Amino acid sequence: MQTSISITRGEVLQQMESFVKSNMSTFLKSVEESWQPADFLPDSRRDTFFDEVKELREKAGSLSYDLLAVLIGDTITEEALPNYEAWFHELDNINRDRNNGWAEWIRGWTAEENRHGDLLNRYLYLSGRVNMREFEVSTQFLINDAFDLGTANDPYRAFVYTSYQEQATNISHRRVGQLARTAGDDQLSKICGMIAGDENRHARVYKAFVSEIFKYDPSEMMLAFEDMMRKKIVMPAHYMREMGVEMGKTFGHFTDAAQRLGVYTSNDYTDILDSLIADWDIEHLKDLTGEAEKARDYVMALPNRLRRVADRMPVPKLEYKFKWIS
Repeated sequence: MQTSISITRGEVLQQMESFVKSNMSTFLKSVEESWQPADFLPDSRRDTFFDEVKELREKAGSLSYDLLAVLIGDTITEEALPNYEAWFHELDNINRDRNNGWAEWIRGWTAEENRHGDLLNRYLYLSGRVNMREFEVSTQFLINDAFDLGTANDPYRAFVYTSYQEQATNISHRRVGQLARTAGDDQLSKICGMIAGDENRHARVYKAFVSEIFKYDPSEMMLAFEDMMRKKIVMPAHYMREMGVEMGKTFGHFTDAAQRLGVYTSNDYTDILDSLIADWDIEHLKDLTGEAEKARDYVMALPNRLRRVADRMPVPKLEYKFKWIS
């Protein structure tokens, strides 16, 4: 066991800036080569527009109540993007100069993510199955209420969070797409698949950031990882609510529906933790302080503990009538 060389978070992020900058072409896709929401929806300029909308509505009619509820909840989560961008700008030691690699990443990530809410929002509007005003109220509430992710202004904790969260959203969108295909809605399946692809790539980027930090500052990065796992990773929409509903209550019903469908479960949460432990090679980290060694022990033992808890958790049976669904 060795003591880590003293280095500040600001110094680490500054040293990583060239890594971020040089890999930007693999982290992000150019605007020119990116898909856009209009690629997957009826074109209102065409004479066939109304026929295409009618077909979309017919296929959307095959979606189960729980599946539609999860799709709406996912969309509200994506629509709260202004919160997520603001959160990034509040992190300490992030250089926001226009040409800095970190600033370029934040802008590019935000631009790519912005398409997700736009696409899903338009699909829901055209589907004819959603009370769009209630949906919009929930979106405004979520942005207005903000969130508390347990990261404070620490970029180390923030990158643990985003590594986790981007994998979770990839799983959720991908599985909604698979269920949509089973229900006969290939259009929605393709939409969800494209969004899931973005989330998977973004997850790889954030995991790469953490891997780099482990090279420079292993003990502090390990302590940040442990701290986030002790707090438990909360979803960014954990304050989700509907008109007249207490803050966070609707989110609980949304996650119940996702659990019933198998879209995102307690086991998925643990599987993501397993993947991060493997990707960051936590077991073989070197040059950790004594405190960081204890943090590693905690994280390594956590997946088995979580699985024992998950095995005892029943699948939620309570059905809930969302104000979003007409």
